[in-house]
Amino acid sequence: MSKPLNGKIALVTGGTTGIGLGAAQELAAQGARVFITGRRQGELDAAVAAIGTAATGIRADASVMADLDAVYAQIAKEAGKLDILFANAGGGDMLPLGAITEEHFDRIFGTNVRGVLFTVQKALPLLVDGASIILTSSTTSVKGTPNFSVYSASKAAVRNFARSWTLDLKDRGIRVNVVSPGPIRTPGLGGLVPEEARQGLFDALASQVPAGRIGEPEEVGKAVAFLASDASSFINGIEMFVDGGMAQV
Repeated sequence: MSKPLNGKIALVTGGTTGIGLGAAQELAAQGARVFITGRRQGELDAAVAAIGTAATGIRADASVMADLDAVYAQIAKEAGKLDILFANAGGGDMLPLGAITEEHFDRIFGTNVRGVLFTVQKALPLLVDGASIILTSSTTSVKGTPNFSVYSASKAAVRNFARSWTLDLKDRGIRVNVVSPGPIRTPGLGGLVPEEARQGLFDALASQVPAGRIGEPEEVGKAVAFLASDASSFINGIEMFVDGGMAQV
């Protein structure tokens, strides 16, 4: 049976765990050759093994310009093009307004905003006309969350990147869309609280979701694969919420 992404070359930044890994696995399952990045070699090797022979891991920090240059140099050498870019690397932690530091701000905006900007910019020479770019935002892009203002603001910036870049890239037919997950069972979400409080956090978040549960990384991965494919050929500039209805009601 033909796979919808056969022959496509994809890059997933932050592809070693959570949503990035779930998306990389789904893209590979649908036929794409997938390059993933991650900062830690052990996690990178484990992710490549989990994805399978269609995956290539490149150790890189998406907030470091030299690392991004090395990523695209390797993809150019090994694949010669890029059809799908999932600029997913990001993260953040919680601090109340009165405790926010310059380090906190610079670290979160450095990866979530600066890193996403230059991940996309540096990909442009490799991206084919008609390529698909997907950015990771969050339900926090449209909702207020106590103690999470810097992260939330960074994700609102990502959402606007897609609006603007859709116009910047229209002459090349490159689509730019955003996937905005709600609470997803990932190490990043669980890591916001001590391990003994993790299930309590998941349960509390599930109680806010109309679907009655938190999501799984592979559910976001399916949304990413849809936005990467020709099935979404007339979808451009949108924010697709994968949130069980949390930000919708």
